[in-house]
Amino acid sequence: QVQLVESGGDLVQPGGSLRLSCVVSGVTFDYYSIAWFRQAPGKEREGVSSIFTSDGSKRYADSVQARFTISRDIAKNTVYLQMNDLKPEDTGVYYCGIPSRLASDWEDAAEYDHWGQGTQVSVSS
Repeated sequence: QVQLVESGGDLVQPGGSLRLSCVVSGVTFDYYSIAWFRQAPGKEREGVSSIFTSDGSKRYADSVQARFTISRDIAKNTVYLQMNDLKPEDTGVYYCGIPSRLASDWEDAAEYDHWGQGTQVSVSS
């Protein structure tokens, strides 16, 4: 019954910006964090950013820090990922995910139990 729906992906030129959204519904348990991952063809799913529900603290992969910002609107059950100064290496399918337990390593995709269908982000000139 848990459903995560991503949106906002698009084709954008290098240096451009996008804002991704993830709407969460059907969650009957308290989740500790929610994260954005991305996956390019032939590569493993990698953590991009995470926000923790307890204090709103945020985590970012080194590759996106200072360019991406994660935020959450509790009333709308939505998490956002603002992406600025996009680069070709940012290309991939972006997923939001929720772990069923407190993740010991937020960047480990194996710790996440629920995923959305993904939204395609393509950065190309």
